[in-house]
Amino acid sequence: MADKVILAGDVGGTKTHLALWRTARGGLERLTDRVYRTAEFPSLEALGAEFIAGSPRPDAVCFGVPGPVIDGYSHATNLTWTIAQAKLAASFGGAPVRLMNDLEATAYGVLHLGDDEAVVLQPGARSGGANMAVAAAGTGLGEAALIADRGGRYLAVATEGGHCDFAPRGAEQIELMKFIAAQFGHASYERVLSGPGLVNIYRFMKENSPAPEPGWLKSEFESAADPAAVISNAALADRDPRCVRALEMFVAIYGAEAANLALKMLAMGGVWLGGGIAPKIVPMLQRGGFIRAFNDKGRLGEILRRIEVRVVMNEAAALLGAAWCALELLDQRN
Repeated sequence: MADKVILAGDVGGTKTHLALWRTARGGLERLTDRVYRTAEFPSLEALGAEFIAGSPRPDAVCFGVPGPVIDGYSHATNLTWTIAQAKLAASFGGAPVRLMNDLEATAYGVLHLGDDEAVVLQPGARSGGANMAVAAAGTGLGEAALIADRGGRYLAVATEGGHCDFAPRGAEQIELMKFIAAQFGHASYERVLSGPGLVNIYRFMKENSPAPEPGWLKSEFESAADPAAVISNAALADRDPRCVRALEMFVAIYGAEAANLALKMLAMGGVWLGGGIAPKIVPMLQRGGFIRAFNDKGRLGEILRRIEVRVVMNEAAALLGAAWCALELLDQRN
């Protein structure tokens, strides 16, 4: 088969990362890529047209998008675009197009990561041909599974598990759950395991602690576009005790929920932490609080201690997964 061109994208509410790839020797070679501000374009079709202007028309297209994809339509809560698979295919001259949840794309992406693109939190004993799980805290909380078949292949399954009820562990987390429920009506995991979630944890601790907020920290909050980054940076530098406690609680909740996902999927092939937050807080994840919470499941603790846990360090994992899924579209046509 002659070399083909693939368009892959990782679409987000804030930014969209697009790339063109060429099939080469049974694999993929990236030709060019660019990150755009999503809000600057009226549609994904318009953004895609600008990106490929002057380039060969793609032979297959795949986009990872936030939120569920149902009947070829994206149901994203943080996008103003209406994204429809059929409309996209028409805009690309009839090329096959696939829309998938962004965590589904990330799950496919981790299958193609090198050892130097991940940090191991728990070595475990990876079981070949076993299910895997992906939990990704970022703007929201995404969760997905990689289901192994008997032929050694994997099927990524998207979920909306981040919106499940937050299950607190211990008295302080029970009070946090009450605080979140009073604020939002429903205390989901995403309300605590995300960038805004870390801010919610900090606000909870501030409300329940008499210690005044330091002036330097208040100033950083006032000038910051991302208050969660202010909290995590202050915690990692050990500059503020309340920020440290907030990030420690965040990490413990993350470990407990990653283990919940691992048990539901019996993910003996490993658990991957994706998203934008985990790579930035690796030192805190390595302090032990995450793995202690991960393994603290009573009678099932021994099984969890056998599961390898890794942090995805490649920020383009979802883009990579979308590209390989576009390649599958080509294979299905031939």
